[in-house]
Amino acid sequence: MALTIKIIIDHNHHKNQRSIQSRFVNQIIKILVLTAMHIQTRNLQKSDYHDLKETMIEVYSGIGGDYWPKSSINKLLHIFPEGQFCVEVDGKVVASALAIRVKYDNFGDNHTYYEITGGYTFKTHNDEGDYLYGIEVFVHPDYRDLRLGRRLYDARKELCEQLNLKGILAGGRIPNYNKYADELTPREYIAKVKQKEIYDPTLTFQLSNDFHVRKVLRGYLPGDSESKEYATLLEWINIYYVKEADKKPHTDSIIRLGVIQWQMRLFKNLTAFLDQVEFFVNAVSDYRADFMVLPEFFNTPLMADFNDLPEPVAIRKLADFTVPVREKLCELAISYNVNIVGGSMPLVDADGKLYNVAYLCRRDGSYEEYRKIHITPNEVKHYGMVGGHEIRAFDTDCGKIGMLICYDVEFPELSRILAQQGMQILFVPFLTDTQNGYSRVRHCAQARAIENECYVAISGCVGNLPRVHNMDINYAQSAVFTPSDFQFPTNAVKAEATPNTEMVLIADVDLSLLKELHEHGSVQVMKDRRTDLYDVTLKKTARKALKGKKESPDNDPEAVPPVIVVAN
Repeated sequence: MALTIKIIIDHNHHKNQRSIQSRFVNQIIKILVLTAMHIQTRNLQKSDYHDLKETMIEVYSGIGGDYWPKSSINKLLHIFPEGQFCVEVDGKVVASALAIRVKYDNFGDNHTYYEITGGYTFKTHNDEGDYLYGIEVFVHPDYRDLRLGRRLYDARKELCEQLNLKGILAGGRIPNYNKYADELTPREYIAKVKQKEIYDPTLTFQLSNDFHVRKVLRGYLPGDSESKEYATLLEWINIYYVKEADKKPHTDSIIRLGVIQWQMRLFKNLTAFLDQVEFFVNAVSDYRADFMVLPEFFNTPLMADFNDLPEPVAIRKLADFTVPVREKLCELAISYNVNIVGGSMPLVDADGKLYNVAYLCRRDGSYEEYRKIHITPNEVKHYGMVGGHEIRAFDTDCGKIGMLICYDVEFPELSRILAQQGMQILFVPFLTDTQNGYSRVRHCAQARAIENECYVAISGCVGNLPRVHNMDINYAQSAVFTPSDFQFPTNAVKAEATPNTEMVLIADVDLSLLKELHEHGSVQVMKDRRTDLYDVTLKKTARKALKGKKESPDNDPEAVPPVIVVAN
């Protein structure tokens, strides 16, 4: 490839013009050189020793030119071949990273390089070790502009994740410390490197690769005069590490969701209604979904038989079906091997109060209950419903989930509390009659996904139900929303249904991407909260929240508005 660069210099311009153009030419030449190179990161082989030795001599020429003998390299390749990496440039090995696997509790934070390597014999390597310990990283001086060290560290991190290790540890030299030793302690020096007030070729590189300083080591590498025999114990934490005891039967990070956009229709009886529910359970099960979610009040067609009664009475008659429907959902969850978020249904509690309740029916036969916290004015006016008192994330075989019902998602405090409890997927059954109402739910649900670094699945009802008061028209476009970063769709929408059409939406979400976002995202919302200025906390009881306030239907979640009279 040939490139002609024409530079016209006006000698009347500022004298710095030539310098600027010279730097531009150098950058172009560097790009051309890089594009012509063949660079490969791979595992080290015994046949690479000649190049490896030459590189080590160049790297350590300023401190004696010592290098690992061939026998040591061969031993590493024998005991832990997958832990030895190199970078090959145009067929020549010019960089390498050597490591062993250790049971770190056997050494603790007060160790030397001699101790951790077993007197340079590597007998401390343990195939059952819980940490990858870096014993060497070096790059040929002629190739340091290529950032090959980052490639080696990325290879180490990937190996650490594959082996399910807790992390990577290494003792890092601080070669520029000798220039500041008279005025700064090691701790002060490290702090200034972190703040980018001082550049250290080793520590600056380690920090830029997501390592943190766990401890300052004294006498780690005797004879290291540049570091004054100090070193930093550096750690990279594997965010994907799972203790063997904590592993669950479902270990795949890809979770499949089946979101039902439910068509409102009349049914002859409860059996016909449950047959329709089972049809959808069967459909999502055929796609091997992990979760199925139904909409809010998806069982209201059963209220048609009570349409001649006052609405507060009719909704309580509908509540008589809630337990049988929940029991059927639990049965279906087991027989079809899918976790079911059973929309929401009315429930009359032992205290005689009416709640809007969603159920999580796990495929192991257990179930959980969530009661809608925020009751809409419509639910209060027509049904006399009251709000629940508990906000809780639930464990499943596919991670922690949360449930909020329709209007609840418009209150960001609830989902933030669930996120603080570890929620990864938020399910929102909803019921809206107009596009205005739907837009409120949709846009708030999208905001909840972004601000809490989680997935949000919304499931709604569509169609008309003319023989049921207050349920005559419905509008929905069910969807699955994601956070907004490079790992996710550019519009932060994983999938969405056709508006106002009955259908099943199948979507896969990757929980590992949430961990990656939390640790390495372009923005890190959960980590960057200013909790020194504000916080969102869950109060123990609703009554404590009312302390000092006048208890009225406007601020008492347990109060039933007196205008609603329910006849038995």
